[in-house]
Amino acid sequence: MKQFLIPLFILYFASSNARAEQNYSGNSVLDCTINDQNGPSSAFLYTCNGLGKSCSTFLIFQSQPPYNTITSISNLTSSDPEKLATVNNVSMFTVFPTGKEVIVPVNCYCKTKDYYQADTNYTLPTIQTYFTIANNTFEGLSTCNSLLRFNPYGALDLLVGMQLHVPLRCACPTQSQIESGTKYLLTYPVDWGDSVSSLAARFKVSSSSVLEANVITTPALYPFTTLLIPLPGEPDSSTTIVHSGQPPTFSPPVPPTKKSKKAKTKLSVAVGTTGGFLLVVCVILFSVFLMRKRSAATFVEACKVRKTKSSEDIRDEIAGIEHFSKEYRFEEIKEATENFSSKNRIGGSVYKGLFGKDILAVKKMSSDASKEVNMLKKINHFNVIKLQGYCKNDEGFFYLVFEYMENGSLREWLEKNIPMEHESWDKRIQIALDIANGLQYLHNFTEPCYVHKDINTSNILLNEDARAKIANFRLAEESEGDNITCTSQVVGTRGYMAPEYLEAGLVSPKMDVYAFGVVLLELITGKVSIIVQAGTEVMLSAVIGSVMAKDDAEANLSSFIDPSLVGSSGEACAFELAKISVACLIREPARRPSMADIVSSLLRIQRNVPPRISPTMNSNSQRMGR
Repeated sequence: MKQFLIPLFILYFASSNARAEQNYSGNSVLDCTINDQNGPSSAFLYTCNGLGKSCSTFLIFQSQPPYNTITSISNLTSSDPEKLATVNNVSMFTVFPTGKEVIVPVNCYCKTKDYYQADTNYTLPTIQTYFTIANNTFEGLSTCNSLLRFNPYGALDLLVGMQLHVPLRCACPTQSQIESGTKYLLTYPVDWGDSVSSLAARFKVSSSSVLEANVITTPALYPFTTLLIPLPGEPDSSTTIVHSGQPPTFSPPVPPTKKSKKAKTKLSVAVGTTGGFLLVVCVILFSVFLMRKRSAATFVEACKVRKTKSSEDIRDEIAGIEHFSKEYRFEEIKEATENFSSKNRIGGSVYKGLFGKDILAVKKMSSDASKEVNMLKKINHFNVIKLQGYCKNDEGFFYLVFEYMENGSLREWLEKNIPMEHESWDKRIQIALDIANGLQYLHNFTEPCYVHKDINTSNILLNEDARAKIANFRLAEESEGDNITCTSQVVGTRGYMAPEYLEAGLVSPKMDVYAFGVVLLELITGKVSIIVQAGTEVMLSAVIGSVMAKDDAEANLSSFIDPSLVGSSGEACAFELAKISVACLIREPARRPSMADIVSSLLRIQRNVPPRISPTMNSNSQRMGR
């Protein structure tokens, strides 16, 4: 933590005048307004100056929940999970302690003529900025400037559920480095208290080689920046350490209770400089707000929050924000639905209604819905059905008014014959991602967090673009992480209930994971959760589980794929999805993946799926079990 902050303009001036190898960025990476019109800038990525235009290399990532397993880290960084486990000398099921340095193997290449990068994708689980994504989620392995460059969304346009392209900082050795024995350039995110000499000693290289590789003219290093460590061979897991406390996040350091006068002076300089930088950030963002005709008052309040609260505090506040839900008069409900006309009936006790110019859905409930109303007022996510309003009449009936979902339930959509929509794997993978993102939000980003308890294809609704939203929260319960609670009243939908819930009434987010595994099988096969074989009802999950346990699983699975999806590469895609499903359906809840793991795995599959797979079978073929 010593000497880690210098005025921004001094460091930027120094780094911009360096001439060889890769210039150390210094704190210029924290300025999200730098342009590179006059040439490559170290505030973006490393420049393409190596002997090769591509190479295999390594990054260091500090484990932090939910990115603390081989699966979650490999998916966050688009790294090969088997290689990741091997280079870290751990098993595929290892859970890393918080702050543990994890070696991440990546493929680095020149995507443009200017910069090296390792590509990955990231779906926003909550409201974030390019700055926090680069510095908190990816720990400085990306930069806000490069995120702005490689994504179509403006700095103020990021919404929950958006998928971002994330270029990670990496580099390939130059000819002179190769001649001197360097085989890899390890990208290392600087932590509080790091120095060139300590890092050189830990990775068993010379300080001079580190200084030369990064063109460092001053010994000061800065958190949220990266250093290149020149290595003669693959990094050794024995050189990695566990950092005390949480991985670095952008907030001022907390001082110890007792300090010498000298230490207090240093702390004052550090906090003062940090506060000054945050003020600069606020001023810059304020000008952007004015250009976009945003509210200045809102911005000033955001600046105050950013200066005084941690990212965790802000996340909790976002989770607790209630969106506006109108309280309708019963006469308005009757008029909108034409007195609950049969022609407006969508199904069950749900009706379509015209409220002004908006078509909304009205759900009539005989039971007290106040708990569901209070819950939905606190939830605001693209993949969760939005409560527009509610009403309670004199007879004690509740009427919940929701956004209207043109394509009905996922079960209805799967049963329709819509060849153009059903013949693409990317459509079904996107639906799976939507459901997974919605569940991840409920499990981790609401306050309090929730378990849905009744995930099934009838409770997943699709809008006009076949984007999925989770609905029907009548059984939802509050949750504290993966902590298990117990209930004596077991209710749910047959075919989707987790064994621990059925047998012992145990409730945790992992029961939603189990149900998601069943829904995923329905997306793959087009079948319902309970099918008929040889005149006997059997669970779809049991049938596919048996298939996946055999040596020739991929070949046998092809006979269960929805006929409208079978194609030249359909079997491979279905097999990858089925592996996720099988993991979700593991009997022991603790061994099931988290929704964050599932989201990352689906994103990796989505990146590799062709945009359309032509069917080789008639899409009208009879599906087994219907």
